[in-house]
Amino acid sequence: MKLWLILGAVNGFISVALGAFAAHGLAGRVGEKELAAFETGARYHMYHALALLAVAWLAQHASASLTYAAGWAFLAGMILFSGSLYYLGITGSRALVLVTPVGGLAFLAGWALLAAAAAGLKAHP
Repeated sequence: MKLWLILGAVNGFISVALGAFAAHGLAGRVGEKELAAFETGARYHMYHALALLAVAWLAQHASASLTYAAGWAFLAGMILFSGSLYYLGITGSRALVLVTPVGGLAFLAGWALLAAAAAGLKAHP
């Protein structure tokens, strides 16, 4: 649980910092498409930082192996999806464009694994 809480908090911090960088450091220095890509990366980064907090909670109440797998999938998605969009936003280079959908698939896998773990929860009377 502690690992996922720390990773969720650290990634939440990073996503806010990068979002602020986009608003104050990139705006006016890169094109609209590049800025939008960067902001999309930061938005999805935050969504999945919060998802790691759900992983922390669910790891105490459901299958640890499924929830841990979900957490690692979310982290992989943040690196691949958000990271490739950050790269595009800063450099304008589409060199990592094929990495972005792989990160999106990692996000989807994380949500599916989280749902599978939640399905194993026992109802409280």
